[in-house]
Amino acid sequence: MTQSAYKIIGPDRPSRWLVSCDHASNTVPDWVGGGRLGIAAEDMARHIAYDVGAAGLTRRLAERLDAPAILSDFSRLVIDPNRGEDDPTLVMKLYDGTIIPANRHIGAAEIEDRLARLYRPYHAAYAELAGQRNDTVICAIHSYTPCLRGRSPRPWTVGVLYSHRDTRLALPLVAALEAEGLCVGDNEPYAGHLDGDAIDRHALTTGRPNVLIELRNDLIAQEDGQIAWADRLAPVLQRVLRDSGL
Repeated sequence: MTQSAYKIIGPDRPSRWLVSCDHASNTVPDWVGGGRLGIAAEDMARHIAYDVGAAGLTRRLAERLDAPAILSDFSRLVIDPNRGEDDPTLVMKLYDGTIIPANRHIGAAEIEDRLARLYRPYHAAYAELAGQRNDTVICAIHSYTPCLRGRSPRPWTVGVLYSHRDTRLALPLVAALEAEGLCVGDNEPYAGHLDGDAIDRHALTTGRPNVLIELRNDLIAQEDGQIAWADRLAPVLQRVLRDSGL
């Protein structure tokens, strides 16, 4: 097991749910640029390097669902586990106004090294964990910045992302969250289908029910927000799954 690529929490928990966090960490391994990507510390603390607050929410939500969780343990700027291996944004050279010096002139051999040491071990562990039972349901946790540089503020509190290939849980979840008075992004702030991404790989290709939840990162940056949102989301997810009959 490659500890530097991922962390697994509660692998023996009995729930059907598997909670994942593809962008849990802003860690840069020592063997990548000596542990630095060449950008400022304040940029490494931004959404460009990881999903702020998502790891804490993932851990707490998994506890409440009594479910296992898998979290990446490397920055999305090193290599993005939520992209297909042939995706041009697999290794970002420019993100939300910040140039990534360590990636600017990256070659195929270095990308392959990052794939072999980080990306593929993460996905192998994800697949193994999801395959422990035949009725696994995946809940992927992400967060988003309230406003990209030079763009208008995003109005949503929470987003539910999904593919047109499987809306079985996502659409009822949108309705359930809206019924709570939340401003819900229906496939916002991003489109929910991307060939080769983590949901495509671990849910769509295997027929597993799935949802992807995006929380506005200022709402979960601190522990109290993570706890509050885990408490809020867990019963809604349980109810939506139960009512779906899946």
